[in-house]
Amino acid sequence: MAVQSNPDTPRNRGNEDAPHFSPTLPSEDARTVLINQISWGAVFAGVVVSLAVQLILNMLGIGVGASTIDPLAGENPSAKSFGIGAGLWWTISGIIAAFVGGHVAGRLAGKPRESTTSWHGLVAWAMATLVVFYLLTTALGGLVGGAYRTVAGAMGGMAQAAGGALQAAAPVLDRADPFAQIEHAMRSASGGDQAALRDAAVTAMRAAVTGDESQAQAARERAAEAIARAQNIPVEQARTQVQNYEQQYRQRINEVKQQATETADATADAVSRGALFGAIALILGAIAGWFGGRSGTVAPTLTSARLR
Repeated sequence: MAVQSNPDTPRNRGNEDAPHFSPTLPSEDARTVLINQISWGAVFAGVVVSLAVQLILNMLGIGVGASTIDPLAGENPSAKSFGIGAGLWWTISGIIAAFVGGHVAGRLAGKPRESTTSWHGLVAWAMATLVVFYLLTTALGGLVGGAYRTVAGAMGGMAQAAGGALQAAAPVLDRADPFAQIEHAMRSASGGDQAALRDAAVTAMRAAVTGDESQAQAARERAAEAIARAQNIPVEQARTQVQNYEQQYRQRINEVKQQATETADATADAVSRGALFGAIALILGAIAGWFGGRSGTVAPTLTSARLR
C-alpha cells in the first residue's frame, strides 16, 4: 500500500509543535549514526559566535569600568575592587558566551537528541576556550586579543602571578641592602676624615658583619681601628660604633627576610585563589555550553512506521 501524501498526523491537524513526519524509515544503524554524528560545521559556527559575544561583552565591561575612573576626582575604585569587578565580569561574560555559542552549535547540528546537541555545545565551548587562551598568550592575536588581555591585565593574570610567586622574594632582597643604612651613617659621620679613610672604614665594617664568623672578632677589631682613624675618635668609641652597626645590620637582615616571606606568602595566596576561581569559571562555562547545546535541540522527525 502506498504511503498517503498527506497522512493524518498531529502536525497536519494543526499542532505546529508536534514532531515532523517522514514517510521513509531509515535503518536503525544509519539512524543511530546520523543522530549521534558530530557536525564540525555547527561546532565551528558556535565557536565563532561565542568568541564574538565574549568580545562584545568584554568591550562593554571595559567601557563601563573605565568610566568609573576619574583622575581628577579624589575617590576612585581601588585596584583590588577593580580587579574583583573585572574578574566577575570576565566570568559572567564567559558563561553567557558559552551558552550562546553552545546553543548555536546545537541548533545548527540539526540533531533531535538532547545528549548529542549537548556534546556539540560542550565541544564548542572547549574550542572557544582554547582560542581565547591562544589569543592571550601569543602576539599573533594582537588585535583581537587586545580586549581579552586588557581584562586579564585588570585581573592580575594568573600566568604572570604564578611566575611572581616564585620570584617575589628576590627583588625585595636585591633592592634592600642591609648594609646601606650603615654605610650612609659612616660616610656622613663628622670628623674631617678623608675619602680614602672613609672607604677603608666602610670596607672593614662590611667585612666584619658579612665575613666568616670564625674571623669575626679580628674583623671587628680592624673595623674599629679603621673607623677610629677615619673619624679621629678613640678606638673604644669606635668599638662601640662597630657593635651598634653590627646590631643594626642583624636587625635589618631580619626585617628583609620577614618582608620577603610576607611577599612570597601573599603572592602564593593570590595565585592559589586565582587558580581556584579560574577553575570554577571554566567549570561554569562548560556547564553553560552543555545546556546551551541542549537548548538548541531540534524537534524530531517521526517516520510513518512510528506513527502506526
